[in-house]
Amino acid sequence: MINPFGQISELKKMRDQAMAMQRQLQQKAIDVNKNGVFVRMSGDQKIVEMRTNGKSDNDIKEAVNEAIKKSQEVAAKELSQMSGGMGGLGSLLGKK
Repeated sequence: MINPFGQISELKKMRDQAMAMQRQLQQKAIDVNKNGVFVRMSGDQKIVEMRTNGKSDNDIKEAVNEAIKKSQEVAAKELSQMSGGMGGLGSLLGKK
């Protein structure tokens, strides 16, 4: 017999691990300096700083961050559709 409470406990453990990994990724920094463009991105794929020829490019930074966010939302939607019959799993993992 399947223990539904054991499954919920396992899902909570996986969610907690994913959240811990997310916090760790936020602390990482990746710097790229190429062709006069400098980009600093966090490990969770958010652009922290962007400069072109020594000048700050906040408008470009914000646009790229928005594009990354939207692409991640599309990917999450596709993954949730693939999971099909998993029902309320999203609510257990903290999705609204």
